[in-house]
Amino acid sequence: MDDLDQSLHDMQLAAQARRLATGWLEAFEAALASRDAARISALFHEDSHWRDILAFTWHLTPTAGREAIAARLAAEQARTAAHGFHLPQGRKPPRQVKRLGIDSIEAIFEFATADGRGAGLIRLSPSPEEGGAMRAWLLSTTLEALRGHEEKIGANRPSGAAYSRNFGGDNWADMRRRAIAYDDREPAVLVIGAAQAGLSIAARLNQLGVDTLIVEQWPRIGDSWRRRYHSLALHNSIHLNHLPYMEFPPTWPKYIPKDMLGNWFEFYADAMEINCWTETTFVGGAWDEAARCWTARVRRADGSERILRPRHLVFANGVSSFPKVPELPGLEEFQGQIIHSEGFDSGAGWEGKSALILGTGSSANDIALDLHSHGVKTTLIQRGSTTVVSIDPSARLNEAIWDEGGPLEDCDLIVSSATPPLIVKAYKSVTKRMLELDRDMIAGLKEIGFKHDVGEDEAGHQMKYFRRGGGYNLDAGSSALMIRGEIGLLQYDRIERFTAGGALLKDGSTVPADLIILATGYYPQEELVRRALGDAMLERIGPVWGIGEDGELNNMYKRTPQQGLWFIAGGLSQCRINSKYLALQIKAMELGKLGPL
Repeated sequence: MDDLDQSLHDMQLAAQARRLATGWLEAFEAALASRDAARISALFHEDSHWRDILAFTWHLTPTAGREAIAARLAAEQARTAAHGFHLPQGRKPPRQVKRLGIDSIEAIFEFATADGRGAGLIRLSPSPEEGGAMRAWLLSTTLEALRGHEEKIGANRPSGAAYSRNFGGDNWADMRRRAIAYDDREPAVLVIGAAQAGLSIAARLNQLGVDTLIVEQWPRIGDSWRRRYHSLALHNSIHLNHLPYMEFPPTWPKYIPKDMLGNWFEFYADAMEINCWTETTFVGGAWDEAARCWTARVRRADGSERILRPRHLVFANGVSSFPKVPELPGLEEFQGQIIHSEGFDSGAGWEGKSALILGTGSSANDIALDLHSHGVKTTLIQRGSTTVVSIDPSARLNEAIWDEGGPLEDCDLIVSSATPPLIVKAYKSVTKRMLELDRDMIAGLKEIGFKHDVGEDEAGHQMKYFRRGGGYNLDAGSSALMIRGEIGLLQYDRIERFTAGGALLKDGSTVPADLIILATGYYPQEELVRRALGDAMLERIGPVWGIGEDGELNNMYKRTPQQGLWFIAGGLSQCRINSKYLALQIKAMELGKLGPL
């Protein structure tokens, strides 16, 4: 087939995809308007999935099975009044793709509801039982904007009249100083933490007109990244890590160094007019049921404290909270230096010394590489089995949707459309491919006694992250050094106890050490909630992060059992995507459109 024939063929396929997607959407809108569950059901495969993000259910709601989907859509339509389903201009056009092994028509659509504007995704494939008629095996519906309260971006941007050419009056800088001070008002939202999660949600809320203050314990925005170990860089590619509204410069490297990212966060906060108090610690808070707000106590850099009364409290300080330091026999006798991985900076100054690193996750392995590069005799101590994945090519498989190109918001919509069962199925498929790509590395690790696994259901490292926040290594080169014996590997079950000079093994020998790094992870966010808000509040809200009964993350990006208490965490892409949905919920609650659970 020559280029002209190929082009004509592609145009025909595109036209067919558009025609089939349009036909399905027209039939779906008519069935939905009838609120006839049987009629809606006829448009889906038996094994089908729907993920609603606020549009119909005001929650993050996955539903599986044709009958369950149809019943829920029919019931919710009375309130939602969804209509105007269409294929929009300017977004990825309908196309033929293969997803999870299924040849499908994939199309992004838009629609309207009683509350605002929505977007979604369908994946259609022929039904052999119905003569090849196109039926949906995936539907997603997402609230994109609240009517009358759209984001102040693009054509809806502010005029700047309040300070532009305001001769003799306040200019922009004056107004920013007053806004940040909060001398004359209380914030509607108090956000704890000014890394990717806090900055993303604050930027979103700003564009919705919700007064938001971030408190950050470090002296500068971005210090939570700058203060990490010296050699750290992101382990996933730049093109999926942009923050809301502002993409990274096209000149930046594929894997962003920590200090570069920290500096960008500081610049971003200024450019997005985010109110932030640095060197400020959230001490604790309590919900005032009568006033329907929080009594939140924060401590400033000078030691003074202030009571704030926000209606919403957003924890945005990471999947983990406080460093976990295990009680290990004899560790208190060690005469060298003990550092938790959180406090490690660089191997500089340890040249010619010996180090033991307790842990085999990503941080442990990155630290091992740093120490090794400084001439430190380094040994990793493995306690439990670990999933090991090469950064490139294997880990990059999870970037496939963004690799396809197109507008970032379209890629984000496609990624967020998957329901939990489909996510697990996809990760299982990707993990199989990862095992093929990393075959030699994994075999070499096993030969030296490394305990390797691919997750409890062979869904790989990404599901480990969602379920427990760790247990894997995105390999930057330490595995090859372990296999060659340049970095040591010691199984913890060989250790009798730690001593003044290192680790005493059960065979009577000693592994000497001058330095012990505890790459032993962190307590989950529940510990932060317990310390800041008390045991009763923790018992009320339940787990934070980890997989819930519905397959979604526990209490993340959505209403919790406590009114006005919210959580956002994860990598940059997770925070960018989910900050939009969290901000819409807070705005809707401010408008009285959404009540507590």
